[in-house]
Amino acid sequence: MTILITALLLGLMGSLHCVGMCGPLALSLPLRGRTIWLKIWGSVLWSLGRIVTYSLMGALFGLIGAGFKFLGYQQIISVAIGILMVLSVFLPSLFTRFKSGKLTALFNPIRLGMQRLFQEKNNKALFLIGIFNGLLPCGLVYMAIAGAIGTADFRMAIGYMALFGLGTLPLLLVLSVLGNIVSQTIRKQINKVIPVVVVIIGIIFILRGLSLGIPYLSPPKEKLSPSSHMQMGQAAEPKEVEHACCQQDTLKVK
Repeated sequence: MTILITALLLGLMGSLHCVGMCGPLALSLPLRGRTIWLKIWGSVLWSLGRIVTYSLMGALFGLIGAGFKFLGYQQIISVAIGILMVLSVFLPSLFTRFKSGKLTALFNPIRLGMQRLFQEKNNKALFLIGIFNGLLPCGLVYMAIAGAIGTADFRMAIGYMALFGLGTLPLLLVLSVLGNIVSQTIRKQINKVIPVVVVIIGIIFILRGLSLGIPYLSPPKEKLSPSSHMQMGQAAEPKEVEHACCQQDTLKVK
């Protein structure tokens, strides 16, 4: 449950980052000429589209995390993801060097598709804009994906990404309906908090992987490693057979 709370927190605090990245897109949504309630509904549909995309990402990367868990590597993956989150804040140059023009070009069809949808002023278009919007490259989304892998659980990873998207909804909703209400100065001041949140989440993943038995933070080791359950099950089976044999011998004596 603590991990899911971090997803919502990352979305809430990260939405301030989204104002800078997705703010121009939110302000240009085809909502003009609508009543205030229809504007709100249109903006919600846009965010629901993003949340659907994030949830599908959670399903995909949750399967990857579950695969690591099946192989008994969940603890290692959880610690590794936590370390990557912390490094992304203190050594961002390690990650920016991986940017490539060819990689960016892969997203051009998505941008072109969004431009066509902006010409259509209906709810379906707004929802699809959100779907495509969720596919655009974003460092904050990558952090959320790392967290989804760290859950090592298919359903929890979906919930993780969905809650992350839900956390970004309130501020972007207000922005898209009422306009640019957050000044650049305030955004810069609040954006300083985002790295702190990322580091805290990274530390939580590290502690979770170390399995120190901290209540509500790190689950017991046997829950992280499926091999321990397999060994316990194999060890218990001979005992059950042995007891069954003893019971049969007792019945014969009588």
